Amino acid sequence: MNITLSQAEAAIVAAKVKATALDTKMDICVVDAGSNLVAFARMDGAWIGSVDISFKKAKTAAWFTMDTAILSPLVQPGQPLFNIEHSNGGLITFPGGVVIKNNEGEVIGAIGVSGSSVENDHAVAVAGAGAVK
Repeated sequence: MNITLSQAEAAIVAAKVKATALDTKMDICVVDAGSNLVAFARMDGAWIGSVDISFKKAKTAAWFTMDTAILSPLVQPGQPLFNIEHSNGGLITFPGGVVIKNNEGEVIGAIGVSGSSVENDHAVAVAGAGAVK
């Protein structure tokens, strides 16, 4: 099962609300479980360079079925997944990519957010993912 457009749009709305509350501008990408683009929003004034980063965060979360914040410690030098970000055409393994699950706990997609600190990116992504029902 994959995320619907309606669900993806709800995630983007919630993410934009959180970004506004944090006084930041974000690029927000929602993909399905196969990492195919479902919805995208670039808030007015958000960095253009973060468009690609938001997509890669969402893609990474979807492909590995875990939040990118969980991957971060695993990709450091000397750790088991060191240099994995060079695979699959480029991944982003720092916070801001969050899986989206259905009510049965299945991953149906992911949201990737970029445009601020990794803490803000993660908080905005969590808000977006939490809006999907």
